[in-house]
Amino acid sequence: MRVRLVPALEDNYMYLLVDEATGICAAVDPVEPEKIVAAVKEERADLKAILTTHHHWDHANGNEALTKLVPGLTVYGGDDRIGALNHKVKHGDEFKIGSLSVRCLFTPCHTSGHICFLVNNTQTDDAPAVFTGDTLFVGGCGRFFEGTAQQMHTALNETLSKLHPTTKVYCGHEYTVSNLKFALSVEPENPAVVSKLQWAEAQRKNHQPTIPSTIGEEMQFNPFMRVSEKLIQDHVGASDVIEVMAAIRKEKDNFKPK
Repeated sequence: MRVRLVPALEDNYMYLLVDEATGICAAVDPVEPEKIVAAVKEERADLKAILTTHHHWDHANGNEALTKLVPGLTVYGGDDRIGALNHKVKHGDEFKIGSLSVRCLFTPCHTSGHICFLVNNTQTDDAPAVFTGDTLFVGGCGRFFEGTAQQMHTALNETLSKLHPTTKVYCGHEYTVSNLKFALSVEPENPAVVSKLQWAEAQRKNHQPTIPSTIGEEMQFNPFMRVSEKLIQDHVGASDVIEVMAAIRKEKDNFKPK
C-alpha cells in the first residue's frame, strides 16, 4: 500500500490511501477536494471511497463537494454529523479498499463519534497504517471536546497502544513540534523526546512533514501514552492514570511553546 500526504488548510493533512495491487484508492478527511482530485490523477488511481475520522469542518467539510466531483463514492464514518455519510461504521467493522483490509476503531473523546481507520495489506509485508484524525497526534492527543479523560485513556492506551509497534500513525494535523515541546516540559530527561524534537524541528525548518510516526515510537515520547510512567505521575502529583491523563491535558491546553 502507499499513503500520500496531501497538506490542506493551515496545518491539516489529508491522505490518499492507494492499493498498489488494484489502483483503487480512498481519500482520508478530504477537506480540500480539488487537491484530492489532482493527487488522484497524479497517482493514476481510481478513487472509490472517503474515510472520515470525525465531523469537524476541517476534516469533513469537503465530503459533499468531492462526492459531486467523483460520483458514486462510499463515505465511511462513525457520526451522523459527517457530510455525505452513506456508510456509517462502528467499532470492529471491516471493509476493503481494493485488496487492503480496513478495520474501524471507535475512539470517542475529541468528538463522540470519532473513528480511527486501521489498514493492513495481507498480501505483502507492508507495515500496518492507522489514520488517527484528531485522537492521536505525533507526541500528543486531541482536546477533550466531547468526551472525558477516561475515554481518551481508553482510546490511546487500551485501543491504539495494542496495535503492532510498527503501525504507522497518520494524524490529522502538523502539531508535532509544539506537542514535543510540551512533552519535554513533562519529561525533560527523556532522550526519546529530545531526539524526536530535534528531528521534528529540522524537518519543519526544511518545510518537510513529521508524519508518520509509529505506535512504538509514540509509546516512547508521547506523554498521553505514558500516563503509567512514574516520572509523569510525579510531574502531576497523581498515580491514578485517569487523573494523570486529565491533568496533563489541562496543562497542555494552557501550554505556550517557546
